[in-house]
Parts: sequence; C-alpha cells; structure tokens
Amino acid sequence: MTDTRQRGGQTVEAVVATEKGAPVSVRTIVVPDPGPGEALVAVEACGVCHTDLHYREGAIGDDFPYLLGHEAAGRVEAVGEGVTGLEPGDFVVLNWRAVCGVCRACARGRPQYCFDTANAAQPMRLPDGTALSPALGIGAFAEKTLVAAGQCTKVDPAADPAAAGLLGCGVMAGLGAALNTGGVGRGDSVAVIGCGGVGDAAVAGARLAGAARIIAIDVDPRKLEWARGFGATHTVNARERSPIEAVRELTGGNGADVVIDAVGRPETFRQAFYARDLAGTAVLVGVPEPEFQAELPLLDVFSRGGAVKSSWYGDCLPSRDFPMLIDLYLQGRLDLDAFVTERIGPGDVEEAFGRMRRGTVLRSVVVR
Repeated sequence: MTDTRQRGGQTVEAVVATEKGAPVSVRTIVVPDPGPGEALVAVEACGVCHTDLHYREGAIGDDFPYLLGHEAAGRVEAVGEGVTGLEPGDFVVLNWRAVCGVCRACARGRPQYCFDTANAAQPMRLPDGTALSPALGIGAFAEKTLVAAGQCTKVDPAADPAAAGLLGCGVMAGLGAALNTGGVGRGDSVAVIGCGGVGDAAVAGARLAGAARIIAIDVDPRKLEWARGFGATHTVNARERSPIEAVRELTGGNGADVVIDAVGRPETFRQAFYARDLAGTAVLVGVPEPEFQAELPLLDVFSRGGAVKSSWYGDCLPSRDFPMLIDLYLQGRLDLDAFVTERIGPGDVEEAFGRMRRGTVLRSVVVR
C-alpha cells in the first residue's frame, strides 16, 4: 500500500491556480519532507509552458487548486528512504517520465513509452490542508517541490538552470520530434509547421541530425526569423502561400522526408500529411484541443505510404537524452540559451501567459 502520510514539511512560496480561468497568484504552500522514493528539490528556474496555461484554464482537468510549473532545474535538497543514485547537492532537470521499469513497455525495452511513470506519493498542500495538484506531477513554480526521485535527471552542473530546465518539457518535445520520433537523418529534407518554442526546437533537432534542407512554416514573420536562428534554411509565410505547395517546390516537387506539426490543429495536421514525400513521415507534436477532429481520405493514407506518428514528450528517455543534450549545449552545439526570451519572478507568471498568447516570447523563465 502506498504511504501517503504527511512527513514534517516546510513553508515556501509558489504559484497556484485556485479556480478555472482565474488569474494565478503567489501563495504560501507546505512541502512535506521526502518519504520513501521521493526527493525534495530547491528549484532554481522553471519555464512558463503552454501546458501550465492549459491547467489554469481547466483544459486538462478540474482538480483545482493546481500548483503550476514543470519545465524546471534545481538542486536536490533531501532524498527519502530507499533512494539510490541521487543525493543532496545534485543538479537535476525535472522530468515527467519517471519510468517504472516493470510495465509492459519497459519489459519490452521501450521505457520511453512507460505506462506507469512515478510521482511523489505525498501531496503538497495549502496551509489549511487543501491538497494541491502539481502540474504534470511536478509543480515547480515554487521555491521547493517534492517529486518522485525518478523525476530527477542529473546533468552537468555547469549548465545555466534557466536553459537546462527547458528540456523538462517543450524544448525536449521539439528536439525529440525530430531526433527520436521523426528519425531525421543526414541529408534529409524537413519541414516544421509552427515556429514557437516546440517548433524551433524541432528545427534545432533537424539541424543536429544533419538535415540538408529545413523549411520553417509560420504566419508570423518574427517567428520565421527565430527559426532561421535555430537552423532553418528556408522559411514560408503560410498567410502568403500554401505550405504544401511551398514545401513541394523547395523539395523538387516531392515533399519533405519528415514534416513536423508543432501546432496541433486539423488544418496544420492536414498540411503536414500532404507536404511529406511519398513514404515520408508526418509527426504530430503540437497538442490538439480536445474537440479537434482530423479527416483524411483513407485512400490517400493507403496510397502515400510512409508513416503518421504522434510524438509524446519527444519520445524521450530523460536518463539518456537530458545529459547528452546538456553536453551538446555546453559544447556550443545546441543553443538552449536562445530559447530563454526573458527571466521573470514568480509574481510575473500571469503577465507571461499574456505574452505567450501573443507570441512575443519563446520562453519566459521564472528564476530564483
């Protein structure tokens, strides 16, 4: 039986969404001491992700109040009973895929599809005892957070926490969509639809993989310029011309080997499907709204061949991917710093949501 009794604890400040659609606020919360299999992490930086906004708006669930924040890096402060390979002082990036090692996916050697990832057993609470629901099992818009030890991935402490923490969600999703799900290889042609944080990470991933032609597609000229900075060789303004026609024109009439939809709308998914080469791969990494429906002629699905894939967390394995990507960052081969548009305080999160909606930032990062 899981032990969910509260163990001691300390009072810290955190960003909480108390009810659907209401502005977030900085509140006092109580974080328990780590129990068996848990770790207490002093958070140094946490990115403001669209997923946090989805939680605030009730688009993911209604288990309010939510403790927001999940793209985070920090230092382990304490570990609970039975935790091995992790100790106080370790610099870690938090992840929401703490693999169990025993489910059917893990048993088949596919831990990136683990069906039973771990979270802390003890809840963090408001002072009146109300349990908080941590975003993606992390809740890192806080001075300290309690997580399952497996949610802590040790990386080189030379990395800037503001940049490193972004691997915890959006940047890893985009990089993984290209490197893991899409399997981009040397000399491939790649198109990326949507050039926000996730899309630009996909562009960067395609560049790392050695793609010869990387086509960035968006409706915002500013975002297209961002994409060029991450390695796009060509840009297409979708307000001015058909992305499908543009991609085919730029690939000898064939379509791209891999097309990544980082938006997640029915129209962009259709563009990704038809902009790929015969036997090419279309990857959906943008998160759709629950009501979205996609329709494709089944004959086209059959006759074009290839693959249509979804990419969940970039099909990453944090223990494998995070340290490798941080090493590339420290070598100057992956510019994670370029994703950090601004550094803000906890009280600025609500305004950061507004900038996110307007598309004026790649990432706002809460720093301590």
